[in-house]
Amino acid sequence: MSVTGKLAYHFYYQPLFWLNKFRKSGGLFNSIRIRNGKSEMEKAALQLKTAPVNDEAVNVYFLTGKKYWPLTAFCMYSLAKVGTIAIKPVFIDDGSFDAELIAQMQSQFAGCIIKTADEIAKNLEQKLPASKYPVLNKKRKEYPHIRKLTDIHTISDGWKLVLDSDMLFFKTPVQLQEWLTAPTAPLFLHDPITSYYYPENLMGQLAGSPVKPNLNVGAIGLKSEAIDWDKLEQWIIALENDSGECYLLEQALSAMLVAGQRIIVADQDEYIVMPDAQQIDKATATLHHYVDQSRNGYYTTAWRKVV
Repeated sequence: MSVTGKLAYHFYYQPLFWLNKFRKSGGLFNSIRIRNGKSEMEKAALQLKTAPVNDEAVNVYFLTGKKYWPLTAFCMYSLAKVGTIAIKPVFIDDGSFDAELIAQMQSQFAGCIIKTADEIAKNLEQKLPASKYPVLNKKRKEYPHIRKLTDIHTISDGWKLVLDSDMLFFKTPVQLQEWLTAPTAPLFLHDPITSYYYPENLMGQLAGSPVKPNLNVGAIGLKSEAIDWDKLEQWIIALENDSGECYLLEQALSAMLVAGQRIIVADQDEYIVMPDAQQIDKATATLHHYVDQSRNGYYTTAWRKVV
C-alpha cells in the first residue's frame, strides 16, 4: 500500500468504518452496552445445562464452534426449556472443536452427539469426493454456511432439522415439534424480505421451477437423500458466473432445492426473523431469529429473558 493509501485508510476509511458502526448500534454508549451485554451473555452461556436425554430423543443439528458456542448453548437451552418433547442436540464441528470445547458440550448437554472434523472429512471423502465435486469442496472451505448442507446432510439419510445458533425460543414450538415428530415436507422460516442475492429468474430457470420468495434457513428441515449434489455443484457455478460470490449462497441453493415442491413455512407471527425492538422487549412470540441489527437487541435484552 502506498503512503497516500495508508494515510487515507488511517485518517478516512478507518474512522468512517467506526462512525458507521457506532451509528448502526445507536451511538457510543449503546455500543458499550452491547459489548458489555455480549460479554455477560458469553459468561452466562457456560453455566447453562439441560437434563440428560436418551436415544428416544429427536435429533436437532447445529453447525457450531468456539466462536459461536455461547449462542448455540443459549439456543439449545431455550429450546429444551420450553419444549415438550425430548431433544438431542447434534453438534457439528466447524473446524474449531478441541478437547476443552467437547468436554464443555458434554457437560452442559449430557447425551449430546458430537461430530468432529475428522468424521465429517471421512463422510465428505466418501459422498462428496473433491474429484467429482471440486466446487462444493472449494466453497465449504471459503464459505462456512454451506456446511449446513454438505457437512450435515452427508452424515446419514433421513429428515434433519438444522438450527442457526443466533435464535431463542420463548414458547413451546408446537409447529416445529409437529414437524420433528412427523416430517412430511421441507421446512423453512419466513424472511421479512427476499434474501437470495442471486436473480430469482435465473434461480428458477436452473431449478426447473420458480423459487418461493422469502424463505429463511435459520431453521431448515430437509431430507438428506433428496439433495441432488450434482445439481448443487452446477448451480453454484452458474450463479457465481452470473452474479459473483455472496454469503447468501446457501440460502439461495436451499430455496432452489425445494422449488416446485410442497413446503412448510413456519408461522411468521410466531417464528420471527429479525424482530424489532418492541418484539424483543415483549418476547411473546415462539422464536426470534436475531439477524442483522436485531443482534444488538439479543445482546442487550433477549438472552436475559431466557435465564
